[in-house]
Amino acid sequence: MGADVHRLRSQARAMTTEATQSGARAGTQIGGAGASTGDSNEAPLVSIEDVRGAAANLAGVAIRTPLLPFGTAGPGGPRVLLKAESLQPIGAFKIRGAYHAIASLTPEQRARGVVTHSSGNHAQGVARAARLLGIHAVIVMPSDAPAVKRRRVEADGAEIVTVGPASSEREAMADRLASERGLEFIPPYDDDRIIAGQGTLGLEIAEDVPDLAAVLVPIGGGGLSSGVAVAIRALHPDARIIGVEPELAADAAQSLREGRIVRWDAVRTGSTIADGVRSQAIGARNFAHLSKLMDGVVTVSEAEIAAGVRLVAEEARLVVEPSGALAPVAARFHARGAGVAGLSGTVVAIVSGGNVDPERYRELLSAPIPGAA
Repeated sequence: MGADVHRLRSQARAMTTEATQSGARAGTQIGGAGASTGDSNEAPLVSIEDVRGAAANLAGVAIRTPLLPFGTAGPGGPRVLLKAESLQPIGAFKIRGAYHAIASLTPEQRARGVVTHSSGNHAQGVARAARLLGIHAVIVMPSDAPAVKRRRVEADGAEIVTVGPASSEREAMADRLASERGLEFIPPYDDDRIIAGQGTLGLEIAEDVPDLAAVLVPIGGGGLSSGVAVAIRALHPDARIIGVEPELAADAAQSLREGRIVRWDAVRTGSTIADGVRSQAIGARNFAHLSKLMDGVVTVSEAEIAAGVRLVAEEARLVVEPSGALAPVAARFHARGAGVAGLSGTVVAIVSGGNVDPERYRELLSAPIPGAA
């Protein structure tokens, strides 16, 4: 695992270039993300100026979350800080991209209302942003979405449409509603406005950690990881940027390794306890960013994710959902594999959210702690 992660960035660049060229020549669509990977790779990436613009848009909406100590990356390794996005007003980072995207709409588009699909945190981000901006929001959610996330979406006044657990079902219903009702679609991740908004998190890390050596960031659809990669690569070009996925939903790792978007089966990705990263494939724009900016991806087990929820509670006094524990888990159990154990400076692990059902959280707090690898 460790050697593969170290080589991933240069391999991904070479393979991505080849895939883009062949896709452009043949006019083909790579993967199943709903957009041509070739076209998305040819478009300019989101810039640090775009991220700074999003930060200005988010002033007074998203908070500048703290960085909390979380031991070291391996015995005697660099210190680890947790970027506590679980402390955002909606309990997750998603308010950043959702608000920026909706605030960027024209008055005519706002008047029509918005629609999105999400297993929970993006749903909350869109619902809250729409309420703050006085816009009607329709949210397509899976039947297995955590009850706490559904309640909070309803509390912000959004209309919920429920479909089956597969992300493809959510996507199809959101497309249908946008067409039938004239709603503006707010993508959960495959959109430059979303990437720029999520990138404000990376901007804060870059500004607050002068000795930044590496950032560990969870990957679902790729919006957060893409935005963070833009900001960190622009302001700390030598820092390592490592994505983290569950072993049961490692489609991004396979996609970057193979140089094309790979879609995983919904039954497979749906089996991870990390419900916030159950996307079946990363987006085309996200693939374009990650293949050029990210150094690698490390995967973690279900047992490690459960243990991570407990460890973050015990050591950082934070309530985190399983998806939010991915990056801390990588820092604690996979420092060598991620290539961060021997670095000089600070490693930041992003805690993406803390929206977890209380009953489930109580179970996770008793999870056994595996040995570090």
